[in-house]
Amino acid sequence: MDPTRPPGKTTIDPGVLLSIARLTTLSVDGVSRMGEVPGGFKRIFRRNSEQGIAIDVAESVVDVEVHVVLEAETDMRAVGREIQTEIARAISEMVGMQVGHIAVHIDDIDFFMERAAREG
Repeated sequence: MDPTRPPGKTTIDPGVLLSIARLTTLSVDGVSRMGEVPGGFKRIFRRNSEQGIAIDVAESVVDVEVHVVLEAETDMRAVGREIQTEIARAISEMVGMQVGHIAVHIDDIDFFMERAAREG
């Protein structure tokens, strides 16, 4: 390798960032499942979204919007903070990108799962 020549550029597909954010979110204790990124006219033009996650990348800074359904009897604030911390860590460590803001939206509480566990 020629030391006088600058290195090439690595690009990360937004789908990779979506997968990292989604899998990281699902691994946090208290998360039952992903919610839905709200629909409407704005969503039609938002390419970088999948179930429960929307990503915006501007100048190598990643902003993440997360929609989750939590298990009943969870500390919502603690789970929200842990989701933010873990997504920021995962993206920084795995792809080396800077993380801007991470907005966590708690869409619902999964009371059915708790009832099924008690009865099961």
